[in-house]
Amino acid sequence: MKRPTIHDVAAAAGVSRGTVSRLLNGDKYVSPAARVAIERAISETGYIVNRAARSLVTQRTGSIVMVLSEPHEKLFEDPNYSTTIRVAIRMLGERDLSLVMMLAGDEGDRERVVRYVRGGHADGVLLMSTHAGDPFIDALRSGPPAVSCGAVIGSEGVIPYAAADERLGGRQMTEYFVNQGRRRIAMITGPMDTPGGIQRLEGFADVLGRKATKKLIAHGDWTQASGERAMTELLARTPDLDAVFVASDLMAAGALAALRAAGRRVPDDVAVGGFDDSSVALSTHPPLTTIRQPLAEVAQETVRLLLALIDGAEHVDPVVLPTELVIRESA
Repeated sequence: MKRPTIHDVAAAAGVSRGTVSRLLNGDKYVSPAARVAIERAISETGYIVNRAARSLVTQRTGSIVMVLSEPHEKLFEDPNYSTTIRVAIRMLGERDLSLVMMLAGDEGDRERVVRYVRGGHADGVLLMSTHAGDPFIDALRSGPPAVSCGAVIGSEGVIPYAAADERLGGRQMTEYFVNQGRRRIAMITGPMDTPGGIQRLEGFADVLGRKATKKLIAHGDWTQASGERAMTELLARTPDLDAVFVASDLMAAGALAALRAAGRRVPDDVAVGGFDDSSVALSTHPPLTTIRQPLAEVAQETVRLLLALIDGAEHVDPVVLPTELVIRESA
């Protein structure tokens, strides 16, 4: 069968080709009656918009690129990313926009991202898990609008963002341990070039003050294996610790494995708290006390900010949403 054209739609709707074209290109000055007739004709004829042709008129590509600044394997290991991707696909789909996923975990990946964006292939950029000093951030500033899911360290006033209150979450978990009477509270941080790594540690230090010594702090990289290594390191340095705040649920799962291997009972000997309230928190043994960050809401706000900029907004304000302590058997 011959592929239906815009002329076929116009003939079926009883309007001019120009009226159909105006509607397809988002022109507001199309009468309600003509709009109904055209939409019915599109459905009846099976007409499909030629995106390439429309982009020549609208100067839009119809796609958004999501950039994850992590190695490929982390995309599938960390359940938090799937929440953001799912929300973005749904919201962009409502605007007939496609989501393109790109990883920027090494120099080669970053160069490809920059070429893609500067090549005019996306109407906007949605950043995830950026690291301080990421070299491609400056390169993106001359391209289409960009927003970040989580603050971009060093560019907070330049790149708009939506985020959970990471520092508040750190305080909530540490205060809970203190109120339980725990005396030797340790922490496993995330990478110290990410907002989650820095701000969750800041919340921990807000509560403990000078008690938050280097001896009680170990660093991970958001992976389960790094949580296990960091917990083993802490036990060797401070065998009498009785609580540990781990900056992600996935790393906390690794910490629990290290505690089991060391013969420590949870929570009797050592209380364990995570961060995220991801699916991991319910799958560990025992289930994790954790900090719930509103991942879906943060993702929604991130996409909303980006769409506002694409639609012509000159400025959008950052959005920071509160976290919540969720108590389960691990503490």
